[in-house]
Amino acid sequence: MIRTHALTKRFGSVTAVDNIDLDVREGDVYGFLGANGSGKTTTLRMLLGLVLATSGDAEVLGHPMPASAATVLPEIGALVEGPGAYPYLSGRTNLATIDAVGPSHSGDGRKRRIDDTLDQVGLDPSDHRPVRTYSLGMRQRLGLAAALLRRPRLLVLDEPTNGLDPQGIREIRELLLALHAGGTTVFLSSHLLAEVEQMCTRIGVLERGRLVLQDELATLLAPTGRVVVNTQQTEWAAELLGRRVESISDGRIVVIADDASAVNTELVDAGIPVSQIGPLRHDLEDVVLHATEDG
Repeated sequence: MIRTHALTKRFGSVTAVDNIDLDVREGDVYGFLGANGSGKTTTLRMLLGLVLATSGDAEVLGHPMPASAATVLPEIGALVEGPGAYPYLSGRTNLATIDAVGPSHSGDGRKRRIDDTLDQVGLDPSDHRPVRTYSLGMRQRLGLAAALLRRPRLLVLDEPTNGLDPQGIREIRELLLALHAGGTTVFLSSHLLAEVEQMCTRIGVLERGRLVLQDELATLLAPTGRVVVNTQQTEWAAELLGRRVESISDGRIVVIADDASAVNTELVDAGIPVSQIGPLRHDLEDVVLHATEDG
């Protein structure tokens, strides 16, 4: 769905994006992560033909960009750098204007398409207030509605939950997962690692314009071959477990083992009380921080 080779963008002496090789596959929910200023939005803009690359190549939906923009863009829904709308028009009139532009979009069924899309993102189809009266969260929902209006094969979203409250974030997460289940590939940048961890199948991490990590999320968050044991009897437990003990600190023992239940049985059978036990896993924050520090 998206593939780049040595994609680079320089603004004068500043290298915003540095030789990145993205690989977004059909059916992915791809989380594009990185600190502010790491080059995420510049990359999205290059993929959509809004900014020309200094060097390197980009393919979207199997076609070179921006050369094939006329073919590719009608198949993409995008929300980049915040939603844009005519402030004195209503949300539905803004969507009608968008729906009227481009090939193969006649007026047939337009009202129904707009009503369905507004309802899909949690906006009232009967609301005729101008967009200038909308809250930030409502504008964000309208921007997402504009991205979804054409029923795209690929969604490219830049911070899609910006300005939403926790309930709104959950609703958008469930919407994106439902779209993914229906066959839409989603490529999104976000600062909300907890949301990315719940939604994404693959991630890429940018650090100062360089892609320092790209992998399946399940692989990155897989068990580490370690078990964490919490007990007040750390010395007794360490003596029993012997060379399998990797570290001990504040009632917490890290054991080299794959089966937490077997370790638990061994300790309990020896009369050692265990307050908590389970496999040691890295969370996404650990993964991203480790990748960016190494980068």
